[in-house]
Amino acid sequence: MTEKELIHNLIRLAFAEDIGDGDHTTLCSIPATEEGQSKLLIKEEGILAGVDVAKEVFHDFDPQLRVEVFLGDGSYVKPGDIAFIVSGKVRSILQTERLVLNIMQRMSGVATITHRYMELLKGTSAKVLDTRKTTPGMRILEKQAVKIGGGENHRIGLFDMILLKDNHVDFAGGIENAIHGAQQYLKEKNKNLRIEIEVRNSRELEEVLRIGGVDRIMLDNFTPAQTLEAVRTVKAVNSRVELESSGGITFDTIREYAETGVDYISVGALTHSVKSLDMSLKAI
Repeated sequence: MTEKELIHNLIRLAFAEDIGDGDHTTLCSIPATEEGQSKLLIKEEGILAGVDVAKEVFHDFDPQLRVEVFLGDGSYVKPGDIAFIVSGKVRSILQTERLVLNIMQRMSGVATITHRYMELLKGTSAKVLDTRKTTPGMRILEKQAVKIGGGENHRIGLFDMILLKDNHVDFAGGIENAIHGAQQYLKEKNKNLRIEIEVRNSRELEEVLRIGGVDRIMLDNFTPAQTLEAVRTVKAVNSRVELESSGGITFDTIREYAETGVDYISVGALTHSVKSLDMSLKAI
C-alpha cells in the first residue's frame, strides 16, 4: 500500500471504532442543519504536527467542512495559539473532533521530542533516526511526525531494507552466513535494498568489515568510547560504510555519541514513550 492508502485505511478504521452505529449524543442534541465553527487551541509549547492529516480526516468524513489554517506542520507553538478553524455542519465537527485531536496530539508529541533531540546535535554531522517501535496502525503518521520534527526515518517496515539484527545472525549461524544469505537473496529476487547489520562488540565489527558487502553497521549498546574506536576502525578500512549507534541512548548521552562521528543515532523513545502535546478543539 502507498502512504496515502495506509492513512485512508487508518482514518476509516478509527471512525468505525469511535462512531460505530452512530454518535447518538450528537444526533440527539444537534439539528442536522446546524452550522458552526471550532478552533484548534494549543495548550502546550512544542512543535505542531498533523495539520495536513487533520484536513484529510475532516474531508473524508464530510467534504463540505472548510479548514482555515494559521499554523502548519512544523510550526513552533505555544499556549493560546490557534492552529486552524474548521467550519461547517456542527454534527460533522463533533464527530471528527476526537480523531483529529488523537492524531494531532500524538504526532505533535513525536515532532516535539524529535526536535529536542535534534537541538542537542547541533554542530555535529549525526542525524536522529526513528525505529519500528511504533503504535500499531499509526506508524506512517508517527514517522511523518519524526520528519516534521527534524529527524529522519529508518526503514518504514520489514520490506524496504534488510536489517540483520542479532537474532538473524544467530539463527543464520553467524555473520558471514547472514551477509552472504542477504546478498544471494537480493540477487535471486532482483531487489535493490540496502543491507545493514547489527554488531555487539569490536570482534563482530572487524568480522563484518572483513566480509564486506554491507551499507551500514549498527553499533548496539556500544559505549561512547567504544563508538569512537569503532568510527576510527571503519574509516581506516572503508569510509563509505555508514555507522549507526543504537541502544538506550537518551537526552543525557546523545551529544557524546554524536561527537564520536557516527552518521546516525537511532532513538526508540521518539515513538514508543511519547507524551502527547496538549490541545483542544473548542466551539467558537
